Amino acid sequence: MRFIIHEPSIQLKQGDENMMRKKGAVLAGLAAAMIAGTSVYADAARESSKPIAVYLDGRQLQTEVQPLNVGGTVLVPMRGLFERQGAKLAWDNATKTLKATKGGTTLTYRIGEHTANLNGQALEVTVPGQISGGYSLVPLRFVSEALGSEVAWQPDAHTVRITSKVSLETSIRWGVNLRSKPDSASDATSLGMLAAGQKVHVIREVNALWLEVETENHQTGYISAKPKYTDYASVSLADMQADELIAYGKKFLGTPYEFGASPDQTKTFDCSSFVKRVYEDVLSIELPRVSYDQAKAGKEVSLSDLRKGDLLFFSARGLDIGHVGIYMGNNQILHTYSKELGVHVEAFDGQWKKRFVTARRIL
Repeated sequence: MRFIIHEPSIQLKQGDENMMRKKGAVLAGLAAAMIAGTSVYADAARESSKPIAVYLDGRQLQTEVQPLNVGGTVLVPMRGLFERQGAKLAWDNATKTLKATKGGTTLTYRIGEHTANLNGQALEVTVPGQISGGYSLVPLRFVSEALGSEVAWQPDAHTVRITSKVSLETSIRWGVNLRSKPDSASDATSLGMLAAGQKVHVIREVNALWLEVETENHQTGYISAKPKYTDYASVSLADMQADELIAYGKKFLGTPYEFGASPDQTKTFDCSSFVKRVYEDVLSIELPRVSYDQAKAGKEVSLSDLRKGDLLFFSARGLDIGHVGIYMGNNQILHTYSKELGVHVEAFDGQWKKRFVTARRIL
C-alpha cells in the first residue's frame, strides 16, 4: 500500500511547516500499521488453512475428510476418533445424536448443540460439532479428554497428538499373527506374533473372520476372529459367523448320506461328520466325532433362546441322542440323515419337535 503526499505549492510559515511534518509522520505511521496489520491477517489466514495432522498413540489418524480448524478448535470425523480410543459408538441418524461408551464412561451429544452429557453431567461444548462433506465432525479435544485421553497441540508442526488410555478387554488364547490387512494372503504383512495371555483391545469386527485390534503398546492390526485365538465374543460377531457356517454348509446340499462316513472327506456325510466338518473348516472349532459327544460341547440353550448356528440334538435309532443338525433361524434345520435327500434344509417341526432333546451353543 502506497501513500503519496504532494508538496504544497504555496509558501508556508514556520509553524505551518512543523504541523505538516507532524501530519506526515502520523500518516506514515498509519501506513506502516496498516501494512503490518494486513500482513498479520494474511499470515493468520494462511495458518488456519494449513492441513492439520492428527496422531493417536504415535500413529497418524487417517480421516475421511480433512480436520477443520474453527477458531482454534479442531473438528474431526467422529467414528475413527471414538473407535480408535476404545469407545463403542451408537449413532441416531434421525436426531444426529451420538452415544459413545468406554468402560464406565458414557458420552451423549447431538451435533450442532453447545452442550453434551457425560455420565449424566452437562458439559459445555464451546465450538459445536457440524456436518461437513456428509460426515459428522466433533471437537477433537473435548471428545478425547472426555474419554480419558491426553491431547497436545504442536503449533509449529500443525499437529495434534492424542495419548489414549486403551482398555485391554480381550485375551489371546492361542498365538496369533497380527497382520497389516484382514487377510492371511501373502501381501498381508505379519506385524508380529501375539502370544497366549497377551491382552488387546478390539477396535471393530471387520467381518466374521477378522478383528481389528490395538495392542498394549498401541500397535494396531488385524487378527483372526476364530474363537480358538481369543476370548472375544459378541452377539453381532456370532451372528456373522453363523451366516458363514450356514453358507458353507449349504455348498454341500445334496451330498449323499452315509452312516459312519469319514470326517476326512466331503463326498459323503452322516449327521455328525457333516456338523463336525462345517465347524472345523469355517471356524477351526474341533467338535467330537459323534452326536452324543457333540451334545456336551458349548452351553445348553432353550428353544425360546435359539439363534443361528446353534446345534440341535434329537433321539434316533433307539438312542437318547442319535442325530444332530445346525439351526438356521426361521425354524429351519440344515442336516443330513437320508440317502434319498442327503444334505438338505428342513422345517424344525413335526417329528423333530417330538424327538428334540437339547440345543447347544458353540459360538
